[in-house]
Amino acid sequence: MESIHDLLIRRHSIRRYTSESISAEDVKTILEAALLAPSSKSVRPWQFIIVENKDDLQRLSECKANGGRPVANCPLAVVVCADPSRSDMYIEDMSIAAAYMQLQATALGLGACWIQVRNRFAADGEDAETIVREILGIPDNIVVECIMTIGHPDEERRPVDTSKLLWEKVHIDNWKSQDIPEE
Repeated sequence: MESIHDLLIRRHSIRRYTSESISAEDVKTILEAALLAPSSKSVRPWQFIIVENKDDLQRLSECKANGGRPVANCPLAVVVCADPSRSDMYIEDMSIAAAYMQLQATALGLGACWIQVRNRFAADGEDAETIVREILGIPDNIVVECIMTIGHPDEERRPVDTSKLLWEKVHIDNWKSQDIPEE
């Protein structure tokens, strides 16, 4: 079994997919990963909508002015949403669940990409969340965080070069500014 470290080095956002469908077993495993994600006080405010309908995927891809194109060409998308009245940490809870899905997809040899919806807008200025709600019949009290595209990769990505990690972003014991020259 692959270590989590190796998986993290291999994971990339994949935006191009083959037309091959995803097995029901893999879909279940990806959703299980999301449902296993921790949430504040174990409230689990998230909800997940599976979208495979090509017409809906095309319409969802137009919910934001830039960056939505992968939705139109993926075989499966998962819309990650939550009820904010259930937890003040709903954004964090949705984010963790979405990240777990990305990692699980990678572990299965699939690709995934987070398509941000919350606080994004369509080309005409309409709120992306409103568009997604209308397409999928999501109630107004539910917040849409992202659309996770999932599929068989139709692009090659090299593993992350760990020698290029930004270790200067790590501070020990206190903040040490990189902007102040040492004397």
